[in-house]
Amino acid sequence: MIDNVPKIAVMGGGSWATAIAKIILRNVPQITWYMRRQEQIDEFKRIAHNPSYLSSVTFDIDRISFTNKINTAVANNDILIFATPSPFFKSHMKNLRRRLDSKIIVSAIKGIVPDENVVISEYFNKFYNVPYDSICALSGPCHAEEVALERTSYLTIACPDREIARLVASLVNTDFVKTSISDDVYGVEYSSVMKNIYAIAAGICHGLKYGDNFQAVLVSNAIQEMNKFCNAVHPFHRNIQESVYLGDLLVTAYSKFSRNRTFGNMIGKGYSVKTAQMEMEMIAEGYYGTKCIHEINENYQVYMPILDAVYDILYCHKNPMTVMRELTTKLM
Repeated sequence: MIDNVPKIAVMGGGSWATAIAKIILRNVPQITWYMRRQEQIDEFKRIAHNPSYLSSVTFDIDRISFTNKINTAVANNDILIFATPSPFFKSHMKNLRRRLDSKIIVSAIKGIVPDENVVISEYFNKFYNVPYDSICALSGPCHAEEVALERTSYLTIACPDREIARLVASLVNTDFVKTSISDDVYGVEYSSVMKNIYAIAAGICHGLKYGDNFQAVLVSNAIQEMNKFCNAVHPFHRNIQESVYLGDLLVTAYSKFSRNRTFGNMIGKGYSVKTAQMEMEMIAEGYYGTKCIHEINENYQVYMPILDAVYDILYCHKNPMTVMRELTTKLM
């Protein structure tokens, strides 16, 4: 256990929030856990695990202070770890009345704020006056399902203030989670959004019966596309081959746990976007990220054929087979 640790709240009730709570409780004696639905909290307390996500992970309920009131969670804690799907982020925040500018904010949200077209750190700074030095982005090739199984995983904590980054890293460092720190907050956040888009592309191609040879070319082109976009939006001396960028892309594009790959696979097999969304039990954030990144890129005009292909399929309702056949002529 870490001594003299600040008070910590996990904000969200999904699979990634559950995985993070499991990790944090390896290092601290007590956490606050904010979930929006009281019935989920009541059932959690009764059965000692999340009734909806990662049900194999049991918790010591005595070490968790549950609340469905966001203002209570914010008022009583120093570090707030947000792990809600990005499409629901604004609705979670709409009841917030407490100030956030004195808190350490950790975004574990691998998405972008719809309608605003800004990454989470920018949203907290712009709308809640949180200094950038107090905002961390937590990311890496780390599926919640493998955290539940305690399989070796890696996370990167990006923050301009390296002391804060080290503090948060110490909170999520365990015998099965290895941590590193970075100061490339924008790059980490944008790559976290874009790897979901490319995982949808990989899933579509798999559904269309493209083989491993093409998948390798698709992903190698995707990391180049990601790098060009990140450099255009936020020029920074980053190594795109590090695990927080390339590793996260690879695991999301290939893993059976990837909801974005699964979503794309359904589209490739002939499902409509609406039908695929209805049949999936979890949110494929890449669907929303595709539109946001496409609109942002209208200002930068980076050549992004894979992004454009996914956008054409999801939002322009073009035939996936035709679009992907055209894409094969644009990759190297």
